[in-house]
Amino acid sequence: MARIEARLEELGLVLPEPAQLPPGVRLPFAKVNVRGNMAYVSGHGPQNDDGTLSAPSGKVGKDVTVDEAYELARKTALSMLSSLQRELGDLDRITGWGRIFGMVNSAPGFTQQPAVINGCSDLIYDVFGPDVGRHARSAVGMAELPFGDGIAVEIEADVLID
Repeated sequence: MARIEARLEELGLVLPEPAQLPPGVRLPFAKVNVRGNMAYVSGHGPQNDDGTLSAPSGKVGKDVTVDEAYELARKTALSMLSSLQRELGDLDRITGWGRIFGMVNSAPGFTQQPAVINGCSDLIYDVFGPDVGRHARSAVGMAELPFGDGIAVEIEADVLID
């Protein structure tokens, strides 16, 4: 068994199935775009194991608590890993996490975006360790995010690969 796959199992983490998009949604781009030794991961949202979007949705700080949004950011990290697994064939090909860009569907006045996106960062460190998992990061508030009431979290990344 591959090292990262074994680590996911050890942590009791499951990568979700491919995303099941809402009816009428068309996404004409790659979820992961490999160029040389880089994999550019498009914005992902939180998914359940079956690939459906995870609830709750809406504005963090109004409809969604910080703790709920933290868990949604963890699920988003798993969603990104699932897409990377399908594109790369083996998560052990990841040699480093360059940058994570986290977007939070924020209620007016909400300023705890870093605490939310920590859910993603913490999971990446837990799975990949401090050397490979080390990354630069931004966590910003957005007026709206896509789908229904608006997913609470969307995250993209730049990953180094061999």
